[in-house]
Amino acid sequence: MARYFDVHPDNPQPRALGQVANLLRGGGLVAYPTDSGYALGCLLGNRSGLDRIRELRQLGARHNFTLVCSEFAQLGQYVQMSNDVFRAIKAATPGGYTFILKATREAPKVMLQPKRKTVGVRIPAHVTALALLHELGEPLMSSTLLLPGESEPMSDGWTVNDEIGQALDAVIDSGDCGTEPTSVIDLSGDEIEIIRRGLGDVSPFEG
Repeated sequence: MARYFDVHPDNPQPRALGQVANLLRGGGLVAYPTDSGYALGCLLGNRSGLDRIRELRQLGARHNFTLVCSEFAQLGQYVQMSNDVFRAIKAATPGGYTFILKATREAPKVMLQPKRKTVGVRIPAHVTALALLHELGEPLMSSTLLLPGESEPMSDGWTVNDEIGQALDAVIDSGDCGTEPTSVIDLSGDEIEIIRRGLGDVSPFEG
């Protein structure tokens, strides 16, 4: 059963975030709020965590997970960026975007799109999510908490805990969060491709 952490939305308590970080370091799976709904997250290399996410969401083996980072400086370790792409992403983060980019050798192989060797990355504009990521000092492998048969991600910590708490190690409740999905921008090729229009303004990426 998940440990339930009631965290202040503007000033998240470091002690609580430290406890969640320790659960993650011990191989745990957590539900945490972002600017586009709740997400499920585990540490890099936690294959059992990814299997648990797949089971909860009834996902196929080809589902692409997202690397959620706390700051722009982390991205360069895991994805390849030209100068133009570097500037475009820096101007748009943190924010409601997921960017698809070519992966570096440091990116976890379990996260890569098999043929194209790309990975989705994002930096959320959410105080608690960023505070947790800063506490960890490394990214999370994540997937939106969208349960089978539902059209919107979960957005309330109490509901998450009631419905799937038995399958998690921690739930962070930091007040309601948004439900609009991120805009997905593919920057891995020669041409920018807008895969999904969502929370982030896509106009800077349109020709």
